[in-house]
Amino acid sequence: MAPSRCRPTRAQPQGSCLDKGYDRREVYALLAGLRFTPHVRARGEEAVAKRRREQRARRGVVERTRHWTNRFLALLVRWEKRAANYRASLCFACDCVSTCFQRADLLV
Repeated sequence: MAPSRCRPTRAQPQGSCLDKGYDRREVYALLAGLRFTPHVRARGEEAVAKRRREQRARRGVVERTRHWTNRFLALLVRWEKRAANYRASLCFACDCVSTCFQRADLLV
């Protein structure tokens, strides 16, 4: 069973991690309209960030989760004809990934 997603509040807004290619005014306006907090890497900011490592990495968590989900071949190459079966496989894979996070103490 997939975990329920909590609704964003003023104290804990929903974030969106994007790379330098999305550093444009239109993207910021769209994210503000959707009530997302943008975490967009600005152009030229990466060299400064490599020198200081006090901030916690965000993008690596997303890429690692996607990599773990791709280990399930049924999700990477869709074998199921029915959408309900594919969704069940997706929920199962997400549950396995969240269990791995909990075991590795990566969940905050």
